[in-house]
Amino acid sequence: MAKRKTTFVCQECGYESPKWMGKCPACNQWNTLVEELVASQRNSGHIIGTGQTLKTKPESITAIETEEEPRVTTKMAEFNRVLGGGIVPGSLVLIGGDPGIGKSTLLLQVSDQLASKNLSVLYISGEESIRQTKLRADRLGVTSKNLYVLAETNLLDISNQIEKLEPSFVVIDSIQTIFREEVTSAPGSVSQVRECTSELMRIAKGKNIPIFIVGHVTKEGSIAGPRLLEHMVDAVLYFEGERHHTFRILRGVKNRFGSTNEMGIFEMKEEGLREVLNPSEIFLEERSQGAAGSTVVASMEGSRPVLVEIQSLISPTSFGNPRRMATGIDHNRVPLLMAVLEKRVGLMLQNQDAYVKVAGGVKLDEPAIDLAVAVSIASSFRDEPSKPDDVLIGEVGLTGEIRRVSRIDQRVQEAAKLGFKRAIIPNKNLEGWTPPSEIEVIGVNTVHDALKATLGGR
Repeated sequence: MAKRKTTFVCQECGYESPKWMGKCPACNQWNTLVEELVASQRNSGHIIGTGQTLKTKPESITAIETEEEPRVTTKMAEFNRVLGGGIVPGSLVLIGGDPGIGKSTLLLQVSDQLASKNLSVLYISGEESIRQTKLRADRLGVTSKNLYVLAETNLLDISNQIEKLEPSFVVIDSIQTIFREEVTSAPGSVSQVRECTSELMRIAKGKNIPIFIVGHVTKEGSIAGPRLLEHMVDAVLYFEGERHHTFRILRGVKNRFGSTNEMGIFEMKEEGLREVLNPSEIFLEERSQGAAGSTVVASMEGSRPVLVEIQSLISPTSFGNPRRMATGIDHNRVPLLMAVLEKRVGLMLQNQDAYVKVAGGVKLDEPAIDLAVAVSIASSFRDEPSKPDDVLIGEVGLTGEIRRVSRIDQRVQEAAKLGFKRAIIPNKNLEGWTPPSEIEVIGVNTVHDALKATLGGR
């Protein structure tokens, strides 16, 4: 009897090793290597031998005829925006998020909206029974007869049901519960997730059926399983949000059919998710007027400008090393901007604790927020509020200069629409466009100039 071969696979990154190791050399995680059996042969691929006829042949790119397929839109404009304008036929979309954040609720509502257009939708749940899914559907008001529910985890049975029903859309909730019998490892392992996703991709492309798959996330916030999973699918969407806030953010990380980093805002209600069409107004509705340490920045989320509030609290430290804490922005950015303020402006911040937060639970990662963060820190340190009708936009360099940012016209127009009177922007961004008449645009070259314009400068 032939000896069965085994390999050790990292459950975080997919690294394979012939022997067990306590620490994965690829992702540096401890105790993530799990022993899995190696299948002798798989039907996932075929090697072309000598004398066999190739089924396909290379074609010149100029001779290939293409046609733009119409997208299928839902009633959620925010969902359509993140996907780049709607659902593309034959696409494979991965949606990830923390447990209980609302992934199943979102997809059940989307399925009902698609089914109401006389399109058959197959909702496959591997974590809930059909009765549990029905209870959630009743709470959300899902009543379409074209929505079919299946509680199954065997990929072969799922493929047979898709072949029999021939649905227009398929939802898999979740990929970590689906298993393939040919793969001997447990459901949710790297091998199972990889093989099941590969088979679902073949079904989506072969039958031209859009398939949505739900993926759990790790404690670091990334999709559980190998990074290869994100490369296999056509689009990767992250469903984010704070548990103590009702707002949810659907963010596009990868999209082969549209722009990346698009963002859709939803509000969780008792009857389900409701889209927020004007997120800037929502994020600023609880802003305190005349409070020191509060500024407003216009940040670009994909193709949409969003105005959010930056809050800072600077207080004398009680420890040998001052604390630097940040929520919603890169925590390494705070000490960098404080060093610029201390060196270029003369603010003595080395013995001060700093706490910086983006109000509303939004996460910002673009450099155009630097100026607003710097002015917010200086405002709190001086205990001098900035002007409440100012919006600040700009990247801060290490020499204290304010560098130009992209799409300045869209940012300023969004600020003018919400009633802001002044926009403090980089001086280099004043050229090549005409600002709205209802807002005053002030160009600054350095952080000192920005503080002088907003706080009176000292």
